[in-house]
Amino acid sequence: MAKDKRFEKVYSQGTLTLTEIWVDRETGVNYIFHTSGNAGGMTPLLDREGKPVITPIINK
Repeated sequence: MAKDKRFEKVYSQGTLTLTEIWVDRETGVNYIFHTSGNAGGMTPLLDREGKPVITPIINK
């Protein structure tokens, strides 16, 4: 397993119906992941103008 993980979970809500926000640490793009039961999906998180939400990358 890689020492540095590319994706970092920054938000999580729920248990059986789960919503999470993940940040790509290389590009800063935010993704929303939602699951309910056996179904789930992930997509880029968009702002009100339809552009991807990007978090500034801080090198650790």
